[in-house]
Amino acid sequence: MLNPFFLQGSETEQGLVQDLINEQLRMYGVDVYYLPRKYVTEKTIIKEVIQSTFDINFPIEAYIENYEGYGDNTTILSKFGIQALNELRITISKERFENYITPLIQDQEDTKLATRPKEGDLIFFPLGNRLFEIKFVEHEQPFYQLRKTYVYTLKCELFRYEDEIIDTTIDQIDQNLKDPRSIPEQFGPTQTLTLVGSSSTAYAIGNIVNGGIRSIIVSNRGGGYTSVPRVAISSAPSGGKTGIAIAKMIDGIVVCNQNVNSVSKSVQSVEIINSGYGYTVAPKVAFIGGGGSGAYATAIINNGVVGIITVTNGGSGYVNPPTVSFNGFNLSPASAEAIVSSSGTITSIRIKDGGFGYTGTAISISPPPVGGIGTFLFNEVIIGSDSGTTARVRNWDYTTNKLNISNVSGEFTAGETVVGSSSSASFKIRIIDTNGSDTGYSDNTDIQNEANNILDFSERNPFGLV
Repeated sequence: MLNPFFLQGSETEQGLVQDLINEQLRMYGVDVYYLPRKYVTEKTIIKEVIQSTFDINFPIEAYIENYEGYGDNTTILSKFGIQALNELRITISKERFENYITPLIQDQEDTKLATRPKEGDLIFFPLGNRLFEIKFVEHEQPFYQLRKTYVYTLKCELFRYEDEIIDTTIDQIDQNLKDPRSIPEQFGPTQTLTLVGSSSTAYAIGNIVNGGIRSIIVSNRGGGYTSVPRVAISSAPSGGKTGIAIAKMIDGIVVCNQNVNSVSKSVQSVEIINSGYGYTVAPKVAFIGGGGSGAYATAIINNGVVGIITVTNGGSGYVNPPTVSFNGFNLSPASAEAIVSSSGTITSIRIKDGGFGYTGTAISISPPPVGGIGTFLFNEVIIGSDSGTTARVRNWDYTTNKLNISNVSGEFTAGETVVGSSSSASFKIRIIDTNGSDTGYSDNTDIQNEANNILDFSERNPFGLV
């Protein structure tokens, strides 16, 4: 039994040690920000955090254990690319945390364990202008001097952004999130939407020919095609022009067991690029290559047919193929399909039916969606008008019309309008990139592409044909 005549640590002695530690931290430490994690959504079984938020912050003085640099594992080369870890160990006062931070967060909604710093919370380190995640909290070093502990040592690693909502109202912190290019290995959007900015209508002209191919009718789709077969059209008579066409494929059709493998396709239709002219009898049509067989089609010729369509101005801002109209006297109207490029312009127009009886025609193309208005705000919620999908704004570049977003709930659809809940900015979606942006540090996309070359996950069974 301990000697009762010796205190082995009185409250006044413990208080003196704590005061000395607090004073040293104020003299030799740095001001950092402590950001407690709020657990918004969790899975009930394994307690996996689905969504968390960091929207409150508390400045507190901390001592950096090593002023020579970050921890030993600053950067590692893994199978996922170069990863910057930048370990950091800091010491904070136990008394300061319990008396200053605990009372302010213990009643906060979705906040857990307010009595001490907890793993998963964040520390903003202003000298490196970076966020660190607390991986372990050491609370027993030094080991019970005068029967008490006085500090917390926080072992931290560089924070890797996922779907957390971070809105601290501290410009020095939020600026890194508003411009993810400043620390690309640390932050990054989960999706990128290319929106319709300025838009303009496309224009095209066409000529009228006699003895041209009006249409090509597929009477047997065939099957087993793993690539698009070439459409071969017999030559026009002397003085004429041979037509040019392209096959349009369809999958999911079983023809004589040739399309059991869903990668195999059939010929759905044939679209005309150039009707040719000078034909007196309908030319023969054959499908060559593509790995399949059985497709059969016949051509129909006529006079006063729309011959070839030339796009004189591709326009801009198109999301979906616009309507192509042929204006002029005819005995049977023509129809065509516009091809929209990834940049939102019309690159070509393919003829489905060249009509007949035209003596002249003017081609009109419907205009693209009207360009958007407004400026999206950092961290505001955007809503898809058709799908009802929601997301948080990470970064908005008005010059490229690219909107980086995170915390996506649902699936956006091309062509729908996204509206900012706070800014009321409104734009139509042109392209959806669910892979996010390439930071130049990770190899995730390369690994996925190489894996797709080994296993074709577009098949029903990637390990066989059935």
